[in-house]
Amino acid sequence: MSVFAGLVEHLADLLQPLFHASAAAAAIVLFTALVRLLVHPLSRAAARGQRARAALQPRVAELRRKHGKDQQALQKAVLELHAEEKVSPLSGCLPGLLQLPAFFLLYHLFSNPTIGGRDNGLLAHDLLGAPLGGRWVDLLGDAGGGLFGGAGLVYAGLFVLVAVVAGFNFLRAKRTAVPGVVGGEGEQSVPGVGAVTKVVPYMSFFTLFTVAAVPLAAALYVVTSTAWSAVERAVLYR
Repeated sequence: MSVFAGLVEHLADLLQPLFHASAAAAAIVLFTALVRLLVHPLSRAAARGQRARAALQPRVAELRRKHGKDQQALQKAVLELHAEEKVSPLSGCLPGLLQLPAFFLLYHLFSNPTIGGRDNGLLAHDLLGAPLGGRWVDLLGDAGGGLFGGAGLVYAGLFVLVAVVAGFNFLRAKRTAVPGVVGGEGEQSVPGVGAVTKVVPYMSFFTLFTVAAVPLAAALYVVTSTAWSAVERAVLYR
């Protein structure tokens, strides 16, 4: 925690001439971009995996005809086919899972009043008047007009950005869905994949609840990562 806090402080110092009082917020955005660059190779692999799964659909359809209503035999055959072709039906989940440690690190860093036995200096930073350690839900009990003050406007901007990105992701997922790949019959034969693929188009909307409940610093990470994912998927899955 102390090492990571020092890294954020150092990035903030470097960005201070450009972003002034919002340098720490800019450092979090930059940190998010660095994390996404690190997991980008996995995102590219996930895109290749989806194309590979799409190419297997004629063979999956043949297995469905062969096994008829024997779902157990069909699931086994589809799993064997994926193993034979070295295609993982869950490979698309890896980039998101590997980002969780960075999110939780930011969450704890901006939730603790002390780090390494010393006062947490990062909590003194803000974004346009909104404390990086504050939460949107805290504004609900602010009788001084918190929702309509500077902090409230910062969160309103984040909510609008998330809503726009979520809408874009949802429409694109529906438009580019390949039968048997995103919630289609082929992957319904793989245990657990059907449920996951049905939820994927709605995942970005869940970000709204996350942004409202976590410290602003963690919310910035989530919003930046979500926007990055939208652009990345538009390029890799075109």
